[in-house]
Amino acid sequence: MLAHATVDKMTALHLTAMAEAFQAPRGSPQFAELSFDERIGLLIDSEWTAREQRKLRRRLRTANLRRQASLEDIDWPSPRRGLDRAVVQSLATCAWIAQHRNLILIGPTGIGKSWLAEAFAERACRSGYAAYCVRAPRLFRELHVARGDGSYLRVLGRLAKVDLLAIDDLGLAPLTTPERHDLLEVLEDRTERASTLITSQVPVKAWHEVIGEPTLADAICDRLVHSAHVIDLQGPSMRDPSSRTRGATGPPPSETGPIEGPEPSPPKPPGSRKRA
Repeated sequence: MLAHATVDKMTALHLTAMAEAFQAPRGSPQFAELSFDERIGLLIDSEWTAREQRKLRRRLRTANLRRQASLEDIDWPSPRRGLDRAVVQSLATCAWIAQHRNLILIGPTGIGKSWLAEAFAERACRSGYAAYCVRAPRLFRELHVARGDGSYLRVLGRLAKVDLLAIDDLGLAPLTTPERHDLLEVLEDRTERASTLITSQVPVKAWHEVIGEPTLADAICDRLVHSAHVIDLQGPSMRDPSSRTRGATGPPPSETGPIEGPEPSPPKPPGSRKRA
């Protein structure tokens, strides 16, 4: 009778995983051999794990991922494009996010920039960081609508709180005057506070021409490139079946070239910063 009352109280306190763990092993000899401290630790571990899994599912859902991309699925045996495993593994630690540095992926269409960007965002979510992926045209459209309905500052605030903002396909067309100002506002709120990932077909040295208005271009590039790892992807389009080298179960390989900047330091411990 006492056990049922305890389970009811755990459920009322929203400790559902702890309640399930409390009931499951009670009849097993292994559970009977555990000390009191070990039993309590087992219950708390069950609840903590369940809550962390729920947080991860929420982060992945709000990250707006369009693909099932993961860094583990990169086709490492493929020799094409000079894939540097050490570079990707270094970035996979998410130390660059902890240091509020940026990541820029440059390459021709179909090379795998978007897939790789979402793979880094997925890794960030699994490491306890909040991420959000959006194509540049849709981001500018969202900010344009926000200007009209009065939610502009609220949208900027939401974007500023994301640990990793991945903007895909920047520079597909020259930026308009409102787009230049919007991009600068987004980056200004994030500089030295959070990380931004950019994918673009345009080489970094040509960004001034795409952004336009030299003063704003200087300000935007300074905030993006100054503290960024730059990866230059080379090779044929991965959408061409004849150019694909798939692994046993993985997607088309996304490969990287040399990375600029110093080796990142180990990431912060999970509890050092409030996560979304």
